[in-house]
Amino acid sequence: MENYRKGSHTLFDLKYHIVWVTKYRKQVLVGAVAERSRELIREICKSNEVEIVKGHVSQDHIHLFVSVPPKLSISKLMQYIKGKTSHKLLFEFKHLQRQFWGKHIWARGYFAVTSGNVTDEIIMQYIENQDIEDKDDNFKIS
Repeated sequence: MENYRKGSHTLFDLKYHIVWVTKYRKQVLVGAVAERSRELIREICKSNEVEIVKGHVSQDHIHLFVSVPPKLSISKLMQYIKGKTSHKLLFEFKHLQRQFWGKHIWARGYFAVTSGNVTDEIIMQYIENQDIEDKDDNFKIS
């Protein structure tokens, strides 16, 4: 229960491992560019109520392990992160404009996988056992 987060009408623990790469796998995420990328990602996540559990900026890709509120889809989060970081990095670092002439720093796709402590088998077993009558007489459905 200590890892659950609260919304106005929700209690959740939705975590994703996300990875995305630079276009052509160019190794441009070094020095000031890497620092600024991290700052921008932190700002975007904070403004969208996304908690960064762990993150790593490599030279040509970024790993994020985040807790996302249920009101925000993973595709929308990636749209915000990739769009805003690309725009601001290209504006602030002129040498990137020569390498990424199409106004895109990031490659088209991304990798995303959920994390949790309940396996698929446990969820399927739970759903399968919903029809079995409970022996508790305090709360029946007639």
